[in-house]
Amino acid sequence: MAASTSMVPVAVTAAVAPVLSINSDFSDLREIKKQLLLIAGLTRERGLLHSSKWSAELAFSLPALPLAELQPPPPITEEDAQDMDAYTLAKAYFDVKEYDRAAHFLHGCNSKKAYFLYMYSRYLSGEKKKDDETVDSLGPLEKGQVKNEALRELRVELSKKHQARELDGFGLYLYGVVLRKLDLVKEAIDVFVEATHVLPLHWGAWLELCNLITDKEMLKFLSLPDTWMKEFFLAHIYTELQLIEEALQKYQNLIDVGFSKSSYIVSQIAVAYHNIRDIDKALSIFNELRKQDPYRIENMDTFSNLLYVRSMKSELSYLAHNLCEIDKYRVETCCVIGNYYSLRSQHEKAALYFQRALKLNPRYLGAWTLMGHEYMEMKNTSAAIQAYRHAIEVNKRDYRAWYGLGQTYEILKMPFYCLYYYRRAHQLRPNDSRMLVALGECYEKLNQLVEAKKCYWRAYAVGDVEKMALVKLANFFCRLHEQLTESEQAAQCYIKYIQDIYSCGEIVEHLEESTAFRYLAQYYFKCKLWDEASTCAQKCCAFNDTREEGKALLRQILQLRNQGETPTTEVPAPFFLPASLSANNTPTRRVSPLNLSSVTP
Repeated sequence: MAASTSMVPVAVTAAVAPVLSINSDFSDLREIKKQLLLIAGLTRERGLLHSSKWSAELAFSLPALPLAELQPPPPITEEDAQDMDAYTLAKAYFDVKEYDRAAHFLHGCNSKKAYFLYMYSRYLSGEKKKDDETVDSLGPLEKGQVKNEALRELRVELSKKHQARELDGFGLYLYGVVLRKLDLVKEAIDVFVEATHVLPLHWGAWLELCNLITDKEMLKFLSLPDTWMKEFFLAHIYTELQLIEEALQKYQNLIDVGFSKSSYIVSQIAVAYHNIRDIDKALSIFNELRKQDPYRIENMDTFSNLLYVRSMKSELSYLAHNLCEIDKYRVETCCVIGNYYSLRSQHEKAALYFQRALKLNPRYLGAWTLMGHEYMEMKNTSAAIQAYRHAIEVNKRDYRAWYGLGQTYEILKMPFYCLYYYRRAHQLRPNDSRMLVALGECYEKLNQLVEAKKCYWRAYAVGDVEKMALVKLANFFCRLHEQLTESEQAAQCYIKYIQDIYSCGEIVEHLEESTAFRYLAQYYFKCKLWDEASTCAQKCCAFNDTREEGKALLRQILQLRNQGETPTTEVPAPFFLPASLSANNTPTRRVSPLNLSSVTP
């Protein structure tokens, strides 16, 4: 990505420009609070409600200002005075979502504020008509086919203003949004960078820029203004790019300088812990956030994802009912209810609520991904593929959608497609063991055994969250041991797997545990280590699928012992179980297990 243009227009309204000078650091929190209160008012006047809310919430987290330090509203210019009547009437229409009516009465206005509201009304009118047409004529999976017909006209008009350097920070923001909607990504990035230089306090421009950056390399080439707002932007983009350690450090720095009471920062920290699957920490922070701000709806869908993973039905039910009482027609509320029904295995109802969320906001990423998961549960692979593809259209950084596509094509037995999508997911989450295990399985199916082995080892090295990498490695070695003499490594993987699951006390699927004990029992039996074989065979008897094999092996061991068969002292791989699994009344040889690093590629 080439460096953004350095040409920064200075077309901020003259009366407002001196007031909008912005600090480069956090040395004066009182001045920062004044700036936040000012931009909250300016964005509210222009109908940019989300940016206004963000600024107001951040200002609220700072100490109150004394009366003598409160900023007066910006002075009214001659152009503002001439357009005041039309602006006041149009803003009233805008607030009740009569966008065409608002644009009609603003036509011909010359002030910056009125012109922005005129263009923004036309843009939102096109978006509203697009959404209405989508809901009326198409199902949720075809939403992307409907376009905003006003975009091209808006681009032409805003482009002329831009070339004449007549756009202020808000106008540049709207021009960037139009370019992004037309998929002109490079041009949009340049315009958003301009907007952040002209009006650094406008959070909406930073957020739009964040949505267009796909990796850290692209971020390095952006010429961003050196202001305190940049720190909030970097923390947010690091979270989005899964650079969680850097993001958490940024948020901690913001807390340290005085934003400790900011509910926005607290929620972002919870989201960051959710992204690295530190579920306990994320749940704790969300619960604390709910106590501080009980009517908050933002990020509650992420909170519900955590409750879903932990199968906390009663807590998820309470959250769903609570959000319904607050606002049942919010996108987040619909996603929470969808998660609740999904946890109860009512997948048709869950998909219905995710569809409802997408009718409210067709670009809501979480709903597309979750709906793809539900279609997977219902074995509707074609609908799942469409849902995941729409999620990627909304945000190419959503690893869950890439991973979901890989799973879908795996079900369809299309390994080359599967490999492509798992690779993309792995690029976004290089240290996620689930992506590596999935890649390893895919390589195995394609008979690329060296690559499969590397993926399994890497998954174990980065921290195997699902305790599957060692099992996959052991199974992998089992299939190869005849030609490659790797039964020793298979045993090593299984014993390490058993040690891991017993050390953390985690409940695992019986299939993996029983498989491990069955292999180890047979391995020790071949090595003539009767005590270890007997211990593993006894553990096999605890599982239905290996009970009979365990009993048969115990009988063989007893028979060999009665015949006076002695254990061998020359074995290829001396492995021993954790002390908690060994029979207390049976003496066992104590030899150090092999070092795993010695066989790591």
